[in-house]
Amino acid sequence: MTASGVWDPDFDTPREECGIFGVFGPDIEAARTCFFGLFALQHRGQESCGIAVSDGTKIRMHKDMGLVSQVFNEDILRTLPGHIGIGHTRYSTTGSSVRRNAQPMSCTTMVGDIAVAHNGNLINAAELRHSLEQDGEVFDTTNDSEVMAKLLSREKHNHIEHAIGSIMRKLQGAYSVAILTPRQVIGFRDPSGIRPLVVGKLPDGGYVLASETCAFNPVGADLLFELEPGQIVVIDESGYRLSQGVPASRPAMCMFEFIYFARPDSTMYGTLLYQARTQMGMELAREHPADADVVIPVPDTGIPGALGFSRVSGIPYGEGLIKSRYIHRTFIQPDQRMRELGVRLKLTPLVENIRGQRLVLVDDSIVRATTTKQIVRLLFESGASEVHVRITAPPIVHPCFYGIDMARRGELAAAKWSVEEIRQHIGATSLGYLSIDGAVRAVGKPKNTFCLACFNGDYPIPVPVEVQKDIFEKPKVGAFATVRSGQPALEFDSE
Repeated sequence: MTASGVWDPDFDTPREECGIFGVFGPDIEAARTCFFGLFALQHRGQESCGIAVSDGTKIRMHKDMGLVSQVFNEDILRTLPGHIGIGHTRYSTTGSSVRRNAQPMSCTTMVGDIAVAHNGNLINAAELRHSLEQDGEVFDTTNDSEVMAKLLSREKHNHIEHAIGSIMRKLQGAYSVAILTPRQVIGFRDPSGIRPLVVGKLPDGGYVLASETCAFNPVGADLLFELEPGQIVVIDESGYRLSQGVPASRPAMCMFEFIYFARPDSTMYGTLLYQARTQMGMELAREHPADADVVIPVPDTGIPGALGFSRVSGIPYGEGLIKSRYIHRTFIQPDQRMRELGVRLKLTPLVENIRGQRLVLVDDSIVRATTTKQIVRLLFESGASEVHVRITAPPIVHPCFYGIDMARRGELAAAKWSVEEIRQHIGATSLGYLSIDGAVRAVGKPKNTFCLACFNGDYPIPVPVEVQKDIFEKPKVGAFATVRSGQPALEFDSE
């Protein structure tokens, strides 16, 4: 169960962040194109979504709680005419899951009305908001995206690119942003490039931008480039142009994009994620071999890793768990008896494939360990003789403050228990995690180009101690002490 009261069968997994999409094309229906782009990005957020469009003069917007297919229909799309648009699908990281926090956000600036959609988390949002409130600004929401919109509304530049460059110098944290003006779509990315943002070209000459390349295929776009850290792209009737909003810092793309968040058919850093995840399974088999009869994944995210593990180990790959394709996050609450069934509502064991077998169970991560414990129990109850758990992520020992709601540090299994203690807690025959170096080798890029903070506490951007998901709902007293690269993050545990 989430804080918003939504029942979520995936509550013990890393939480998705947000997905953003933008389009400019002379002869397209922007709202419809945004709908299909957001539909492909639905995995990045299932709490709320919205689309803002412009016909060249006026911006119109619709947003609400729910999945893309629940919020939009033909009647609503017809109320959003225009050839320019942006969209957003949200999982809350700063600000609770309520309708007023749905995006895009709108505001008025020197260049007219604009709409803003943001993926990431501003770690200095509370300080910026406090300063704006002292200057008389009134806030309608509790999320950091409105802080960004308010900052833009106060800029006196006549060119939106100059205004964006100005606020980028004030923002700290992770942000990939799409902005809609009456005549342009603009994207920009934080100087560390923690969150992804890519640009593509439509066959009719239009352009799109998105959090992931998986959003391009449904709308017929081809990848042009990944936006560089600190870079701004402006898309309008003359095409696109690039500028550097702020100097780039050390690149620090989130490793969890490669392990879990992004869709396996997306490309990041020039790497197809499906291949990277298969390589992670191969590295895992080398680091933590097992004597077993069959390798099975936790569907769906464990499938590439299980295939890679099987390839290196020589142990046959098989299916042992079938996932219901129709159990999404839902506002219909199961009763207590059904909640106690836990993963059985989502996963059905293939008993004939499990009974009497020594299994290698491959999954992408362990956060709180409650779901893994239920799955291991389910496999043993289905007749497995051994269950060797293998995880294609390193142990998560620190929380993320850059746009992923994983858990507080005191809730992270690897932060409070050793690997052996986690093994005992989940009831597995053995347990092995992929090493940080193994994950980096699997992606094939230098180690110093990733954010690995959730694994090693090395935060690439200083993080205020008081940063937390509900910082605006529950103000706390305390100085904004920071944790810098290489320093331990124990003080982040607000409990």
